[in-house]
Amino acid sequence: MRVFVTGGAGYVGSHCVKHLVAHGHEVVVYDNLVYGHRAAVPGNVRFVKGDLGDAPTLRAALTTGPFDAVMHFAAFAYVGESVTEPLKYYRNNVANTLGLLEAMHVVGVRRLVFSSTCATYGVPDRVPITEFTTQNPINPYGRSKLMVEWMLQDSARAWGLGACALRYFNASGAAADGSIGEDHKPETHLIPIVLQVALGQRPHVGVFGTDYDTPDGTCVRDYIHVDDLASAHRLAIEAIRPGEARFYNVGTGKGNSVKEVIDAAARVTGRTIPSDPNPRRPGDPPVLVADGDKIRRELGWQPAYTDIEQTIASAWRWHEAHPNGYEA
Repeated sequence: MRVFVTGGAGYVGSHCVKHLVAHGHEVVVYDNLVYGHRAAVPGNVRFVKGDLGDAPTLRAALTTGPFDAVMHFAAFAYVGESVTEPLKYYRNNVANTLGLLEAMHVVGVRRLVFSSTCATYGVPDRVPITEFTTQNPINPYGRSKLMVEWMLQDSARAWGLGACALRYFNASGAAADGSIGEDHKPETHLIPIVLQVALGQRPHVGVFGTDYDTPDGTCVRDYIHVDDLASAHRLAIEAIRPGEARFYNVGTGKGNSVKEVIDAAARVTGRTIPSDPNPRRPGDPPVLVADGDKIRRELGWQPAYTDIEQTIASAWRWHEAHPNGYEA
């Protein structure tokens, strides 16, 4: 296929671009580089610098096709920021996606894979979380993603869009060959923060909550390797059909606590990783773990990384070789 990838210079997007190219698909990346990195895009992939809110540039890029499909990663994803600046998130994540869908409708692209999130579930009433779990997001970030899911369903019915929304759990790790990895500024994800402590770039890991109803008192999350996310996107884009909207959880089905992640990173790196207990953050659920049976059954997807040490080891190769991220 010929695939138009928005946000393809970002963390998950760049790994998906690499995976698509390796499997014979032709890719064009569209990214404004606000959070993405030009160096994360392979040199043999056409890159267009543009913002989703710039309708003429977006339309012009889409008309260079024809494109068989769009993969949509471009979004803001800082939960805390979404609480203090909600309109920024509704404008970028919702309004700009509306503009993308309008442009796709005009040029006749009928397939879309959307980067959604388990944050659409909010605080689940039970785990593991299935696709039938009530979606009740507790922050503007999660609400913005759920709004887009509604738009996909309505567009499928109205004008034949074929869409698939993948609800990620905790994206983690780095490319197996160490060529690309995670580089956020500011960094908010646990594994890279832990590895920055191992590199001496931070004094300690802040642990938010040590009194949860979990085996060791710290939050439990489902860490899905970014390369496994990439394979899920490829399978989704090859399976979707115009006129239907599908929704899948993407996770390992296995949870690891914050303490388990810190201990695993210490074993992988061979370094001491101090931690500092902090009060709970409002709205942090004790446990978020995916039930991934649906995507396994319908798309034949299987995660290659099911052990947290494997995932951390891949991230460590990237961070150790690129201590300053893509700036190096």
